[in-house]
Amino acid sequence: MPSQNPLIIAPSVLAADFGRLAEECVRAEKAGADWLHLDVMDGHFVPNISFGPAVTAAIRKAVRLPLDVHLMISHPHKYLEAFVKAGADHIHVHLEADHPVNETLESIRKAGKKAGLAINPETPLKAMKGIDWSLMDLVLVMTVHPGFGGQSFMAEVLPKIEELTRERERRGLSFDVLVDGGIADDTARLSVKAGANVMVAGTSLFSQPDLARAISSMRSVGS
Repeated sequence: MPSQNPLIIAPSVLAADFGRLAEECVRAEKAGADWLHLDVMDGHFVPNISFGPAVTAAIRKAVRLPLDVHLMISHPHKYLEAFVKAGADHIHVHLEADHPVNETLESIRKAGKKAGLAINPETPLKAMKGIDWSLMDLVLVMTVHPGFGGQSFMAEVLPKIEELTRERERRGLSFDVLVDGGIADDTARLSVKAGANVMVAGTSLFSQPDLARAISSMRSVGS
């Protein structure tokens, strides 16, 4: 069942030209992006290293868009303050990481930011037992194995998105559901149908010379 929340397009800067990062972020803003998605990787929780608070702060200076920061790191609770100060508007932490999940989500909210919980493709929703769902403003469902851009969408995750949106309705909640990994127009359409409303897309957007047209095309899948 499609989400009642508005469709949001969040280009992932991991796919941008890092040699022109500020320009690329401004290009996405001018092209009509709703948010910018920032993947922070520590080389431990995932097998890749990207960037940290300093780059986040530089992007914050370049654009006014909400910064949707995805912490793919082992101990996210230790770095919340740094990313809050850097200008993150939303902070996602992984269910699978080593931290007190409810306390971490609560800390994000106390800092005045939106709290997100990220879930890897293999992680079932039953693993969320003990999580206070009312603390989540966002749930990010990974549709690839986290760590690298350019991977193929894992369609086997779609039933989990459907289950998540049914459970959200049953609980009377309204958190946004994000999908991240292999998102292009065709997979965005499948994701929206399953109930997701935030499309995190990297390669399929930043690789296009006409980014505004690419964003508009992806947005149309929700109509």
